[in-house]
Amino acid sequence: MAMNLALIGYRGTGKSHVARLLAKSLGWPMVDADVHVEQTAGRTIAQIFADQGEAAFRDLESSSLQTLTEHSEHVLSLGGGVILRESNRARIADRCFTVWLTAPPEEIARRLSLDQVTHTQRPSLTGKSPLEEIAEVLAARLPLYQQCADLVIETEGKTPEDVAQSILDQLPSSLTQKEP
Repeated sequence: MAMNLALIGYRGTGKSHVARLLAKSLGWPMVDADVHVEQTAGRTIAQIFADQGEAAFRDLESSSLQTLTEHSEHVLSLGGGVILRESNRARIADRCFTVWLTAPPEEIARRLSLDQVTHTQRPSLTGKSPLEEIAEVLAARLPLYQQCADLVIETEGKTPEDVAQSILDQLPSSLTQKEP
């Protein structure tokens, strides 16, 4: 069965940027799942959280994952929390070759501090300081990311181009070979 290439990891690890580079190299469409959720809902993620809460957002995220994985040969940048639901993890495992992009909490906090979109469109999940929240959420999600990952790439100290090339170098040939 043809598969998708999915990138998972905490926000700020480079999923969207690397996904665009991979899509260009592979000649596949790229979809950012968070953007897909926002377009489908007609609201930002922060607005969804504020108006309906995290559970409603997670429902939209799961629905978006279902839709996006109906296709093959797409590069998917998945939201950082998509792995929280067992049904999503099963769907990802069934339909995607999954790359987990990692970085230490301090590096993620540094990157997020430079990203204005994070401040305006991504809600705090814990109400703690950015570094405390990142460390806490990462610790809770670590086993779930590990469960989903076919490949793990550390992004600290690497350019998005380096990360994309590392992924391309390690992709199984069965992922990119056309079926007869």
